[in-house]
Amino acid sequence: MTAAEVTVSLTRTQVLAFRWRAQHLDAAPATVESLALLDYGVQDTGEGAVWALRNRGIQNFDPDDLFYAWTLRGAPHAYRRTDASQVAVATAPYDDADATKRIADASKPLRKAGLSVVEGLTRVAHAERDIVTKPMVKGALSGALNDVLAPEHLRYCRPCDAVHCYEQPFRLGALQAGLELEPDTSPPVLRRIPRLRPAFFGTPASAADPRFDVIRNYLRFYGPATPHVVAAFLDAPVTVIRQHWPQDTVTAEIVDAPARTGGTPHLLADDARQAADSQRDDTVRLLGAFDAWLQLRDRDTLVDDRTKAKELWRTIGRPGAVVAGGEVVGIWRPRQSGGALKLLATPWRKWSKSLRGAVDEQAALLAAHRGVTLTGVEMAG
Repeated sequence: MTAAEVTVSLTRTQVLAFRWRAQHLDAAPATVESLALLDYGVQDTGEGAVWALRNRGIQNFDPDDLFYAWTLRGAPHAYRRTDASQVAVATAPYDDADATKRIADASKPLRKAGLSVVEGLTRVAHAERDIVTKPMVKGALSGALNDVLAPEHLRYCRPCDAVHCYEQPFRLGALQAGLELEPDTSPPVLRRIPRLRPAFFGTPASAADPRFDVIRNYLRFYGPATPHVVAAFLDAPVTVIRQHWPQDTVTAEIVDAPARTGGTPHLLADDARQAADSQRDDTVRLLGAFDAWLQLRDRDTLVDDRTKAKELWRTIGRPGAVVAGGEVVGIWRPRQSGGALKLLATPWRKWSKSLRGAVDEQAALLAAHRGVTLTGVEMAG
């Protein structure tokens, strides 16, 4: 019997417990070197990557150990600096169809001009590399690109009343050009990554080290999952995900969840026993709105109430999540004025005294992380 013919039966609680520990959200201390999630990248949006790392047991580290780049979905992510060349390969498109999906409407003028999408992206990356010889604000780089890129790379931006390079090619080209984002800069500042040879989309993601492979890593941190779910996370075509699906997987059945459309979920075979043995961990975390725990694409596995899900994953003004034992038990929003921080928490169920105390402790840690004084946790709802 092959691995794919094996089926592991799991409960929803086991699935969440497996993901919780895979993403290192239990109480165990960690380092930049040991935190496996950095193989996939930690999104630096909202409360930011550093708070996400602190929630995963990393309390002290050298900021130079990390680099930041626009990668998955064009969002900024933090990675180990020593992994920069591997990340550049793993986050490149698998092929032209993948590249087309990732840049959406920016692909149409490229094809009209007789270019493959990968070729078009490569031209943008070369231009960015030539222009950024010293740290440069995003807007300045965008303006400089207008002078060197052909019309098929540019579009009129109504909000800015100006012509720009299409946004996704701009973002996805940056790491391929050997550029990183300076941390804590707004607007973003780009600079060259020391000693990194630019990839210029020369190596497809299929050549990535398995530790950084973006499909394997979805299964590693969010398994079990279907190709449709992985494709939604990566903003890639389902057909491409199926073509590059890992061979060492087993099928999974979530016995207390409704059947899903889009295929049978899979786990990496090496994770099957760990998933089956996973037990709930009662650690409490205040997770930022864009924390990896909340980036799953089978959202109803985590929150099956549509009203609550709509509030948690708002398009604009997204709140953070209060998570206990892998379950979202409420949402939170910061209210900061000067050097004072108040946390507004909205419970989704009655909180015990111990849970309330744990939230107070987490709020104090958040305030210390921000370098401000906590004035209290206000309960709403």
